[in-house]
Amino acid sequence: MLARLWNPTTVAVLGATAVQLVLFLRWIYRRIRDDEIMRVFVADMATNHLPHIYDLLSRLCDEQRIERPPSPSIRWIDWNDRTH
Repeated sequence: MLARLWNPTTVAVLGATAVQLVLFLRWIYRRIRDDEIMRVFVADMATNHLPHIYDLLSRLCDEQRIERPPSPSIRWIDWNDRTH
């Protein structure tokens, strides 16, 4: 029975399956990590940088005497926040 399980074909199939599993786990980990990095980047951009960018753009418009519409209100809604 054990000799039948350890023939070269079975070992090759089990080895290939193990390699595919490891590669899949690496891929899924990187994908989750990249999504987390992107979420943090977008949140940081929305909460910290956009107000400064709009302020500088309004200053440039004032210096150049360009009529501009009022700046849009920026509201960041964190859908992943479980505190409320």
